[in-house]
Amino acid sequence: MIANHVAVRRRLAGWPSSVAGIVTAVVLMLGACPAWAGSYLDRAALLLDEVRREADLIQPRSQDKELVSLVRAISEARVRAAAQMEVPASVGKAHPHLLLVLTNLEQAAKSAMDGNFHAFLEHLGNLRDEERTYRAILSELGFALPERSSHR
Repeated sequence: MIANHVAVRRRLAGWPSSVAGIVTAVVLMLGACPAWAGSYLDRAALLLDEVRREADLIQPRSQDKELVSLVRAISEARVRAAAQMEVPASVGKAHPHLLLVLTNLEQAAKSAMDGNFHAFLEHLGNLRDEERTYRAILSELGFALPERSSHR
């Protein structure tokens, strides 16, 4: 990538500085687009990893009101944060499904707190379905979430 920038600079050396500056800025912006998508994908992977871990944790413990209450509070914050994330246009079609994944965990926790085990399981199922849809749309768009390694 740096070699490309050097080659562009050499070609632009004879051009007026204003034109050279504009072309250089465009080249740099185009080079930054994949990095921005990469940042989004890193954030999405973090959110999904935590949702999956919490869903797996509360599924057999839906009667533990303190645990479920904590998961619900964290889930609400996660939904708010994801709703405010900057989303690159290149993955914009997938982002609503990420929001649905996050919302379904929050709703599952609410259902568990209300003692509605049927709705609890339904939301967990919806969560997993939306995650598959999210990943499929990302793949269709030419992106994949980075695999996160565990430090256990």
